[in-house]
Amino acid sequence: MIFHSLQSMAPFWLEAGGRLEGVTVAYHTSPRDYREGDKVVWICHALTVNSNPEDWWEHLVGAGKLIDTEKYFVVCVNMLGSPYGSSSPSNIDPETGKPYYFSFPDITVRDMVHAMIMVRKTLGIKKVDFLIGSSIGGFQALEWSIMEPEVIGHVLFMATAARVPAYLTAFNEAQRMALEADPSFREAASLEGGLEGLKCARAIALISYRSFDGYEATQTDASEDTMFAERACSYERYQGEKLSKQFNAYSYWYLSRSVDSENIGRGRGGVAAALSMIKAKTTVVSITSDTIFPPRIVKVIADGVEGACYHEIDSKFGHDGFLLEYEQIAGIIRPILDEI
Repeated sequence: MIFHSLQSMAPFWLEAGGRLEGVTVAYHTSPRDYREGDKVVWICHALTVNSNPEDWWEHLVGAGKLIDTEKYFVVCVNMLGSPYGSSSPSNIDPETGKPYYFSFPDITVRDMVHAMIMVRKTLGIKKVDFLIGSSIGGFQALEWSIMEPEVIGHVLFMATAARVPAYLTAFNEAQRMALEADPSFREAASLEGGLEGLKCARAIALISYRSFDGYEATQTDASEDTMFAERACSYERYQGEKLSKQFNAYSYWYLSRSVDSENIGRGRGGVAAALSMIKAKTTVVSITSDTIFPPRIVKVIADGVEGACYHEIDSKFGHDGFLLEYEQIAGIIRPILDEI
């Protein structure tokens, strides 16, 4: 897929108050221009990945694959607040000439969707034939399906919820506490600030993304004579180190806050009323071992959207099943692609 960057100098007003004096939105598309009549598949990405699904959904997206970037016009937009090209705390504040850090305004999921709509209009796309969103990407897909119901043809919500669960918010706050425990985070002297806290925050997040059975299956020490378990420890440290090399603590802070903003019922008369606004043909997918979006929470969406189809993916890998159980996911997506 090809990287693009949309820059607007117009003020970008934000739901929580304030504005950005101009906005940059990074995105990837199929490696050609959009042509009227193309079938559009739009993917909303998860928290810490970029806008190129060939990087993180490589089994499903790409030339000749299920979501064929040559057959369909595939789009994925980098969410606001992310360090992968869109406006974020690491950008230069024109008033100070320094990175925003904590002067960056709060971003909500609805703000992210407004940025996506800017991209849609710039590309000249009038209809999104198939919208896919998992995790916070599912939050975005939900909001968009409500904000522009006439634009979305078919939508898949996976491992997500109509309102952020308190259990997930608690995990997010624990991660923010880890960032704050790193003195360099609040000092905000450089984008290296808070990196040790970021490693810890990522380790906390990984526990929420997986499950007991998943860790037992992959991170149990092989030796029967182990005195102090080591494999799970090294895995946690490795994952923290890996993220710290490609992300920054300030984007992580703001994006975790944006997760906590999600409530499709806000200003719409409640969750049930908001779900009734969705007109797209809807497929909802949960993961049996997902602890932050357990099936009963995900099923609220299916129960609230008229005619929605509901599936459960059986996995021992928890929330991360939406990244790992690609064969089961393909079995759900394939008939939808055949239909659009």
